[in-house]
Amino acid sequence: ERGLQTQAWDISRIAVGKLAAHASAHALPLTAVVHDAVANPPAPGSFDVIVVYRFLDRGLAARLAPALRPGGLLYYQTFTREGAAGHGPSNPAYRLARNELLSFFVPPLRLIAYREDGAIGDPDEGLRGEAWIVAQRDGS
Repeated sequence: ERGLQTQAWDISRIAVGKLAAHASAHALPLTAVVHDAVANPPAPGSFDVIVVYRFLDRGLAARLAPALRPGGLLYYQTFTREGAAGHGPSNPAYRLARNELLSFFVPPLRLIAYREDGAIGDPDEGLRGEAWIVAQRDGS
């Protein structure tokens, strides 16, 4: 809706089809592509912004910072092992350990914002069982 040319990758044809239909119905400048990002990660210096939502592949995570152009932003949110009240993957291998998300990206990226609530507070509020980070590649 802000006029950014956007690519959306997912390995699921169903998810890509739904997203493409939504983009078309709302005249969004979005190209939805069936793409296995683990097998074919983004090339170095290829994106201004990368968003990963509720997906964890530790090998792919290591390839994301280099895929950002100088000044590029990363937003990454996925499930943690702590405070995982009934949502997300049941296999702990697909969940982050405490502060693990930070270790993927800081350094080499500059931390803008980080949140990981774990089991603190009301389990029905906030991001219990998830962590997110916003980080930026150096502009030089």
